[in-house]
Amino acid sequence: MCDSVDPVIAPSGTLLGLLQRGRGDGTLHALTAPRSEALAALDQCVLRDPRHDWQVENRSLYYARLYLDLDGSLDAVEAHLFAPEDHTATGEERTGLAVSVLGHLASYGRDDALALLRRYAAHGANWRWALDELAVRDDDAALGALAAPVLARFPATPEGEAELAAAAADSYEPRPWHLWAEDPDPAIGPRVRAALERTSFGLWQRQLATPDRPQWSVDGVLTWAQEGHDRGNDRHVPAARCLATVATATDRPALLAAARGGLDGARAAALSHLARSGDPAALDLIEAAVADGAPVVREAAVESLGRMDGTPVLVRARGWARRPDALGAAAGQLLACRGSADDGPLVLAALREAVRGTGPDGPALWSLVDGAGRLGIAQAAPVLRHLYRETASSHLRGRTAQALAATDATFARGFAVECLWDCEETTREVGARHAATGDQRVVGRLRRLAADPAEEAEVQTAVRSRIGPDTAAI
Repeated sequence: MCDSVDPVIAPSGTLLGLLQRGRGDGTLHALTAPRSEALAALDQCVLRDPRHDWQVENRSLYYARLYLDLDGSLDAVEAHLFAPEDHTATGEERTGLAVSVLGHLASYGRDDALALLRRYAAHGANWRWALDELAVRDDDAALGALAAPVLARFPATPEGEAELAAAAADSYEPRPWHLWAEDPDPAIGPRVRAALERTSFGLWQRQLATPDRPQWSVDGVLTWAQEGHDRGNDRHVPAARCLATVATATDRPALLAAARGGLDGARAAALSHLARSGDPAALDLIEAAVADGAPVVREAAVESLGRMDGTPVLVRARGWARRPDALGAAAGQLLACRGSADDGPLVLAALREAVRGTGPDGPALWSLVDGAGRLGIAQAAPVLRHLYRETASSHLRGRTAQALAATDATFARGFAVECLWDCEETTREVGARHAATGDQRVVGRLRRLAADPAEEAEVQTAVRSRIGPDTAAI
C-alpha cells in the first residue's frame, strides 16, 4: 500500500484480482495472457501493495517468481523506488513489497535486482529494509561499500549518534553492521563500534527499567485496570493474568461483585479472570454482561467465552449459538473450535451467517473455517469454495484450502492444483499433499518446487512425500 487507505481489490475473476489475492490461478492465467497485460498487472500489484495486512501476508516470492517466468523488466519498480514520493511518504509499507521482491530476484541471480537493491540501500528512504535483504545475499565487498552512504545519513552530533545506535539496534540482519565495525577507515569502524556498544548498553538499561505494574492485591489490580480504561488504555487482559496470580478463594465475592456491576475497566478484568479460571458463575456473568455491559465489558465477555472449556460451556454455547448477536457468533466459533460432530449444523449455520454478515474477510471466519474442516462438514464445501475464490486474505484462503481438503471430494482435482502456485507456503504445502497427479501441470510443478532453493522446507517435505527421492517416479 502506498497510503493508509485499504487497497482496492479487483474482482476475483480478473487477472489483476487473482494476482492481488496471490492465488495460484493468478500465475497460471498470467502465463497464458498477453505478456504486456500480465506484466502491467504484476507491476500494479508490486507498486501498490494489495495486502490488507502487509506485515503478515506473503506476496514477494510469488511476484518474484512471476517476474522470472515472464522475464519481466524492473523499470517500473525502479521508477517507484526512486520517485519523489520516496522522500515524503517514507513509511516502509510504500516500498517494502518492492524491496522484498528484489531480494528474491537477486537470490535467483537477477543482477539488475541486486544493483537496484544496492542503489536503494545507499539512497532510498527504506534503506534499512534494503540493507537487510542484501545482508543475506550480497558479498562482503559490496556490503562494505555501503558503509559510507549509510553513515552519511547520521550527522556527527549527539543526536545523530543516538539515531545511528538506534538504527543498528533495529536492524533485522546484523551482518553489515558487524562487518563495518571491522572497517579500518577511522570514519567508519570506530563510529559503528561505538554505536553497537551503545546499543548493548541501551538494552541493559531497558531490562533494568521498571514498567508500570499494579499493586499486588485484587483491589490493586482492579484499580489498575480501571485507571487504564479511564485513560483509554484497556488493560482487562493483562489484569486478568495478574488476578490469576494474586486472587485466592477469599477474594471470590469481591470479584463476583466487580464482574456483576463494577466500573467498566474493573468489571471487564474481573469477568475475564473468572471465565479463564472456570468459575461456575462465569457463564451467567457473560450473558449478563452482553445484555447490559458497556462496549469494553461486552467485548471482554465475548472474548472470555472463547477461552473457556468443558462440557457445561459447550452445553451453554449450543443454546446461545442461535442468538443473532455477538454472543451467538462467539458461541458458534467456540463450537467450531471445541464442539463435536453433532455440532456440525450449528457451525455451518454460523459460517453461513458470518459470510452473509461480514463478507469473505470477516474476523470470525478463521475459526469457523477451521471448524468446518475439523468436523468434516461436507455441506460446508460450497461456502468454503466461495471463500477460497473471494477472500482477499491469503492466510484465510490457506485455512480454507485445508478445510476443503477435508470436506470437498473435488478438491484434489480442482483448487488443490492451483494451490501449488499460491503465494503462501502453507497453501502450497496443502496443494503438494493433495493435488491429483493426473494433471501434467502438477507433475511439472512438483518437480520445480522440489528443486527450487527458495522454497520452504515444509513444502519440499510434502513434495517428497508424494514423489519419493526420485522425481521421475511420480
